[in-house]
Amino acid sequence: MATTRAELTRRGFLKGAALTAAGGMLAGGALSGCAPQASAPSGKEGQAAEATVDDAVSVRQAPARLNPQDPDYRANTTDLATVFSSVKIGSLELSNRIVKSAAGSDTQNNDDEIVEYYRSFAKGGVELVWVEDCADKYEHFPNSRSRAMGEMPFKRIADAVHEEGAYVGYQISCMGIVFSGTQKDSSGQFASAVAGDMTLDEIRLLIADAAAAAKTLQDCGFDAVEINAAGNNIGQSFFSRMRNHRDDEYGPQSFENRARFVCEMIQAIKEACGSDFTVQVLINGIEENDQTLGDSSLMTTVEENLEIAKMLEKAGADSLHVRLGPLGMHVCQFASDLYFTGYGIEGTTAYGTQFDFSRHWEGKLISAYSGCGMMLDVAKEFKGAVSIPVGTVTYMDPAHAPDLFESALAEGKADFLLMNRPLTVDPEYVNKLKEGRIDEIAPCTRCLHCHFDYDEEGKTYEHCRVNACTQRAYRADMPEGFELSPAASQRNVMVVGGGPAGMEAARVAALRGHRVTLYEKSASLGGLLDFAHAVKGPHENLADLRAYLERQLELAGVEVVTDQEVDAAFVSQQAPDAVIVAVGGTRDTLGLSGTEGTKIVPIEDFLTTEVGDAVVVAGSNAQAVDVALYLVAQGKHVTMITPDAMEQFDKGQSSWVRTFVEPMLFARGVRVWPGASIATVDDGEVTFTGETGADITIPCDAVIEAIDMLPSPEIADGLSGVEVHVVGDAARPWNIAEAIAAGNLAARAL
Repeated sequence: MATTRAELTRRGFLKGAALTAAGGMLAGGALSGCAPQASAPSGKEGQAAEATVDDAVSVRQAPARLNPQDPDYRANTTDLATVFSSVKIGSLELSNRIVKSAAGSDTQNNDDEIVEYYRSFAKGGVELVWVEDCADKYEHFPNSRSRAMGEMPFKRIADAVHEEGAYVGYQISCMGIVFSGTQKDSSGQFASAVAGDMTLDEIRLLIADAAAAAKTLQDCGFDAVEINAAGNNIGQSFFSRMRNHRDDEYGPQSFENRARFVCEMIQAIKEACGSDFTVQVLINGIEENDQTLGDSSLMTTVEENLEIAKMLEKAGADSLHVRLGPLGMHVCQFASDLYFTGYGIEGTTAYGTQFDFSRHWEGKLISAYSGCGMMLDVAKEFKGAVSIPVGTVTYMDPAHAPDLFESALAEGKADFLLMNRPLTVDPEYVNKLKEGRIDEIAPCTRCLHCHFDYDEEGKTYEHCRVNACTQRAYRADMPEGFELSPAASQRNVMVVGGGPAGMEAARVAALRGHRVTLYEKSASLGGLLDFAHAVKGPHENLADLRAYLERQLELAGVEVVTDQEVDAAFVSQQAPDAVIVAVGGTRDTLGLSGTEGTKIVPIEDFLTTEVGDAVVVAGSNAQAVDVALYLVAQGKHVTMITPDAMEQFDKGQSSWVRTFVEPMLFARGVRVWPGASIATVDDGEVTFTGETGADITIPCDAVIEAIDMLPSPEIADGLSGVEVHVVGDAARPWNIAEAIAAGNLAARAL
């Protein structure tokens, strides 16, 4: 059988991973937050070069499975001429096709932060920036938004975006609104309002309030509004046969009736703001029941939505924003790439079931690209039904797959691409892409730490894995804001460790004007990135992250020294002004010995070790879960034994990734034994004890040690008379997001 490109690359990763992991000292972020492709970018494409095949390494590959993936979709042979061609959206003329979608209200801690947050996208080359609904704006229907519309710095936002030469729009939604007929669910919370909850008077008042809010925004300088009629918003409930049970002129008896509410809102806004004021409508392009898979008779089809779209155009809508409409997982409306989270299980629904993309979603989604560009073919159908511009969302990222998106636009599948996460990771995205600096674009790793994530204490925690400024700028940790402050004086800075934390620290310190030397004990940079990529697969773009960080060190002028062991004596010999220790953590062991029939395998060695069919993963952190996912994809029988409680399962991972991974693992037969420890390792079996109160013995060919990492303070403890910062796993093993943030903040403090 022919060897695929994916197989070649994975073999190369494993070769590097085995070298990196030698000695048990883990450089850089924890496994859950590391990984990339073969080597640094090369040539015009800025893509990672192919790794050399190591035929001596036997690499397991996932068996044939549902929803096969195309490993070659990321080609870059284009000049992106269509991406950077003009498009007119209503009265707004743009010179490129990349639009910032309405997201980000949860990053707004103060007025300076919100203003500069939206300015950054315009400054970076986006010419239409949508602001997420973040104010209490309906006079007759107060909602849970914390600030009244008049208290928001809307004029400052509009002025800031305009100063950078871009347009600004505001998304109007009805989330959080309660109507007279809205019922409470069993928990006491108000359920999502449906069309039947509203009286005719409430319909008229809501439309009038929306028009008044649009006029206020226009007076503040906004150029457009977007009506959110997707998801759980009221507009969608009128469109839906499942949610609309009215028997009046707003009922489901005809397409005119179903579209009437949103059409009247469009007309009211146009009347209040003028016919040239741009109104875009956000609509579910296609729906599917992900909760009870396949029971979709009441889900709105593409064909129905096309008829509704025609009504919206006739009412005066200037453009359409078309996205996915799952019944249960709202997050997948704009982050449907979560369906591809976890190695080897493409199509997970988050309910322990798996989509067959050739049949579910009417077979209309693009599913071979790990969630990239899924809605492009659906958007094309809308393009054929209406004459107004159509844009779509769900991991639109031309830097990730240039040929794919250039071709889609050139072929008329969509008029513009709506993006959020890639732009949040790198606000300079558009400018860099236009200038051909694709290898300088910080990649989105699709980890979803940025959206309703939670920290260890259960508090909202929405930080970007790659861009440490997210929810830190203008706050206690980063009062200077998004921009780096020049160093007061140049200092000699030594960074010890070339994982994500060390590379980020070196990058930021050098950009601030310091002379920086980074020392790495292995032959290459990246820490555990190669290893983690091999375990996780390509979905999280961790190969790109490593390549990006390496390229940033080159651009910033960091001197990189590899194959160099560093101890306190070496630091003293170099006499730096400051030291950032980023050597990673050390992996604790079980303290047990293997037998002839049951191996004890360190986590860093399991990829190149034959582990048999019955495997115990000792641990339940994000790294352990990654290992379990990989083994399940190989057809192994996996059991997880952990001292932690189930509440800590997959700790360090984002809450959304956990939401999708956990039920999928359990549905595939993985048993987790919390509060447990392995007592004995025998020949072909292990015995453990824990919460059951009884000893349990199970068959076991190998135990993989994936227990929690420990800090590595040794170098720092041996230093005196020099400023020292310990960052990443060396200080607090957790994940790549925290490792990069710690490196960034330490360098800002120098």
